[in-house]
Amino acid sequence: MKNWETWKINLIVLWFGQFLVNAGMTMITPFLSLYLAKDLGVQGNSLGIWAGLIFAANFMTSFLFQPLWGKLADKYGRKIMLLRSSFGMALVIVMMGFAQTPMQLLLLRLLNGTISGFNPASIALVSGNTPKERMGFAMGLMQSGSVAGTILGPLIGGAMADWIGYRPIFYIVGALLFAASLLALFLVKEKFDRTQAAKVPQVSVMEGFKELAKVQQLPALFGVTFLLQFAMISPMTLLPLYVEKLHGSAADIAFWAGVVSAVTGISNMLASPLLGKLSDKVGAHRILTYALVGAAVFIIPQAFVTSVWQLIAVRFLMGVFMGGLLPSVNALIRSYTPDGKESRAFGFNSSMLALGNMLGAITGGFLAGYIGIEGLFLISGGFLLVNTVWVRLKLYKGTAPRLFR
Repeated sequence: MKNWETWKINLIVLWFGQFLVNAGMTMITPFLSLYLAKDLGVQGNSLGIWAGLIFAANFMTSFLFQPLWGKLADKYGRKIMLLRSSFGMALVIVMMGFAQTPMQLLLLRLLNGTISGFNPASIALVSGNTPKERMGFAMGLMQSGSVAGTILGPLIGGAMADWIGYRPIFYIVGALLFAASLLALFLVKEKFDRTQAAKVPQVSVMEGFKELAKVQQLPALFGVTFLLQFAMISPMTLLPLYVEKLHGSAADIAFWAGVVSAVTGISNMLASPLLGKLSDKVGAHRILTYALVGAAVFIIPQAFVTSVWQLIAVRFLMGVFMGGLLPSVNALIRSYTPDGKESRAFGFNSSMLALGNMLGAITGGFLAGYIGIEGLFLISGGFLLVNTVWVRLKLYKGTAPRLFR
């Protein structure tokens, strides 16, 4: 009963942590350009350049440093890594509110991505303390916290910007992250044997990746994470224009564009715990396969819809299936990863997530000029179908994962 209570407390506290971290990271999205223009004095053509660089900066350094933090988490413990990340980000985000130039804000965003790592550390900690028969449910619930923060962050940020201005939002987000860090410090418990971990031979980040890549299922699972984020992010900046094309020029275009963007996250958030719980009964490998096929099937029709309501309906259903992807991937990574290397594996997976965000935003805008947003939907769906075949071949090759033997 004691272990049961411990893993439940960890799950609840880290769910709130995931929510606040992801909300804090996305809260500035609606007013970033306005903050640059009105508070930092950026004008003209350089505004778009600075906004793009500052938005992508966080993902770039996150992609580079996640594997390193994962390696250190396997050596020193997951809790100390998530506390390092959460306290550090709380301080850096507050400092963003004091930025006086766009270069200062860019450097702070680069630093924020460098010290990030709360999400993979918390997932590794939860996966290491959760009973294996509840692993899918726990991973699904963690995913719902992450998605809820990502969805509500921009909405809260936009509302608060109109109410209190831009700079105070950074102070509030920093304070909330600090509070979440204190909760994790005092309430989260971890079973971690540093003496045993110290006996494990230490290898470089690249050598660690090569070791994990020998488990053939893991690169395929990392590929799912990358392609999922790429498929979600690549059309995002063009969705308002697509909505305008479907809906016609109207005063409420911004509202409908917001609905189209948010509906996928809402269905994802609702479906993740349910599909995670189902995966505990039927196996995460099966849920992953069905979710990949379903996500691809509902990405492709978005290229052929003729009304905004059709687009909303299709994207809602796509979000349901996407809600089964990351929880299944995380459960399977935990299953296939050798003992003592879990944080490193989750670090690489988080790195692939950041890379998908970064390349999705860059490549999507570039390709859309040649193939349109419709082409992006077709390509993303095709990639997920190919990934489905790859994952199936790898997951059913060799031995079954530990959780499903």
